[in-house]
Amino acid sequence: MDREFRLDPTHITTEASAGAETLLRFSTPQRRSARRHSEEEIDRRYLRLGASLYVPGSRDDLEEIGNGWKLPRLRSVVFCTEDSVLSADIPYVLRNIDRALLQMNPSTDLMRFIRVRSPEVLSQCLQMPGIENVDGFVLPKVTLHNIKQYMSQFRREDPFSVMITLETQETFDPREMRELRDLMLEPNIHRRVLSIRIGGNDLLNFLGIRRNRGLTIYDTPLSYTISMLVSVFKPYGFNLTAPVCDYMNAEDTLIQECKLDQAHGLFGKTAIHPKQVDIIQAQYRVSKEDLEMAKAILDPSMPAVFRMYDSMCEPATHVNWASEIIARAEIYGHHD
Repeated sequence: MDREFRLDPTHITTEASAGAETLLRFSTPQRRSARRHSEEEIDRRYLRLGASLYVPGSRDDLEEIGNGWKLPRLRSVVFCTEDSVLSADIPYVLRNIDRALLQMNPSTDLMRFIRVRSPEVLSQCLQMPGIENVDGFVLPKVTLHNIKQYMSQFRREDPFSVMITLETQETFDPREMRELRDLMLEPNIHRRVLSIRIGGNDLLNFLGIRRNRGLTIYDTPLSYTISMLVSVFKPYGFNLTAPVCDYMNAEDTLIQECKLDQAHGLFGKTAIHPKQVDIIQAQYRVSKEDLEMAKAILDPSMPAVFRMYDSMCEPATHVNWASEIIARAEIYGHHD
């Protein structure tokens, strides 16, 4: 004879906050412990990056930009010694950056980075007297075969972060990317990695493509590559930033691309002109609905699953999203 199934009412969550409707679902102690585990030790400094403006290291206004005097709403700047300058100009560029660093305020909300050209240039930069005034370095064309050469330039006590740039032929190979990820998980490397940058134009160059005006990066073959990189790196705690949009007067395309960046799990975006900065950073403001749902999801008194704004909210699976939404709102604000 089949046993009768009886539902224990003590295992059903029945309360929800204002604006949230409870859905029938079992609540277990494991869900609560999973939430705490998901939130601990999460480094979200990458959320401060916003639009990262790349500035050639040869410019004569590095001090004004680096101190936040010239572009006060800029959140991160990258002084470039790589593709934006000629190889013959490198000695001058390094002297120029050296001089500018000595004139920069040590404390500022602006995050400052140097995009080095090679491990040798990184070594030279690390010896500059004012190098403590930068937050870190952007490492170009990183592969499984050169990352240790880059990282060996740092002393253990150096406080600098790095942003790894994936922009070589190897980036298209999922196996190569998995091997690189595993190497980057080594503690001496992992602790320095603030973000992974995707070099869109370099990757398109391997395909012989330059995207047309009006098309986002997701209208090109790189849509697959970006999805693959997110799947390989993000589950292991690495943030990825979005490639640059080449067209400076294509606001609608840039806005659409920023939305698709976030839909693909990317945060932060390269900017090549100051007029792109405010447009990009405006897309990082969160909606009032998302902010209220995020707060409810992180509220320990809420049930295991509930309905809010006609959306299912399940803390066990939405906790990381909710934590990031609240952190973003603290930095970029929210809108109705």
